[in-house]
Amino acid sequence: MSENRKLIKIATAGSVDDGKSTLIGRLLYDTNSLTSDKIEAIERSSKQRGYDYLDFSLATDGLVAEREQGITIDVAHIYFNTNKTNFIVADTPGHVEYTRNMVTGASTSQVAIILIDARKGVIEQTYRHFFIANLLRISHVVVAINKMDLVGYDEDIYLKIKSDFEVLVGKSGFREDQISFIPVSALKGENIAKQSEEMPWYIGNTLLQHLEILEPIDLEENSVARFPIQYVTRPKTAAYHDFRGFSGKLYGGSLKVGDQVTVLPSGNETKIKSIHFFDQEFQEAAAGSSITITLEDEVDLSRGDMLVKSGIEPQSEKQISATICQVNNKALKVGDKYILQHGVNRVLAKVDQIASRIHTDFSGTEEVEQLKLNDIGKVKLRLSKPIHADSYLSNKSNGSFILIDEGSFDTVSVGFID
Repeated sequence: MSENRKLIKIATAGSVDDGKSTLIGRLLYDTNSLTSDKIEAIERSSKQRGYDYLDFSLATDGLVAEREQGITIDVAHIYFNTNKTNFIVADTPGHVEYTRNMVTGASTSQVAIILIDARKGVIEQTYRHFFIANLLRISHVVVAINKMDLVGYDEDIYLKIKSDFEVLVGKSGFREDQISFIPVSALKGENIAKQSEEMPWYIGNTLLQHLEILEPIDLEENSVARFPIQYVTRPKTAAYHDFRGFSGKLYGGSLKVGDQVTVLPSGNETKIKSIHFFDQEFQEAAAGSSITITLEDEVDLSRGDMLVKSGIEPQSEKQISATICQVNNKALKVGDKYILQHGVNRVLAKVDQIASRIHTDFSGTEEVEQLKLNDIGKVKLRLSKPIHADSYLSNKSNGSFILIDEGSFDTVSVGFID
């Protein structure tokens, strides 16, 4: 039965103490995803702290430092399911200084749950988290207005926050039907898995019901097919003595036997002869498939090369413009040199220009001489050799990259090609 369930990947976001961990813990509890010993441990810890309620944040805050401070400082991936849907949740930090963690945690998510403390309303971190959801082209955003129990379940407060947030939506690339608003109390379980009797004025779905009926668009499936070669497969067996296949993961679209494909960077054309997955053979492969392809002609291909459908090739450029997020304490400046990793390829890159730093409240940009930790900005890079890339809007996987420090090999920036 589980094979028929859809999978939804979710990122949570919100400011410190907005209740992200409590919300996820409540979802785990209400979907019977916590083991009995875990529940007993939560009950024990809650009593030790003098709480007269179960502290569900203990279900997700795994690091000792987090438990001591009562905050989340790392990205945790949590799994739970219902009869209809499997969920993977990336629980990301709320601090401004951990913006980088949200970028990485949300980069593979289809849905974002942005929590807002009903007592505080829309704040700076709300802008930042929504901006990142917009930047990463997340398919749907659920705005969970939490801690409604602490404002007397007041409908006017909910409507004011909803109205303030809708101003942000109007400045973003989101359509109105991609945004949902739900008033909740994660601590009390109101509108999480059961309808709240405290908020009869709200007639929509609970959070769990809403997540179950969502049909997030898989942007990868709707983008053009890109197949970067990770490995050339030459089995040393008698049965496959002449076998020469090209293994990797298909990013975007689909490929099928008989498709005319172009080899990059050589530009040679050939056709797909067969598609293999382990010991099985298929006529077609969908986006996200890890496969091995054989070709009708003897063409020279190695790790880092790419197969694409003929006629819809990506750009091969030595200069790129991109939006980047700084994820390292080392500031990025004009003239700096890095290793740019695009898929399995690595090339040398030099920062030609920092065009601007972007205000994450959608208020515009400003000129700066450097980009510091957690800054998001527009840059131009010059590369030592071309990469075969798409814009991030066209293909998320083939339109993203990271910049690596040549000395320490630390990741410095995460980039999205314009």
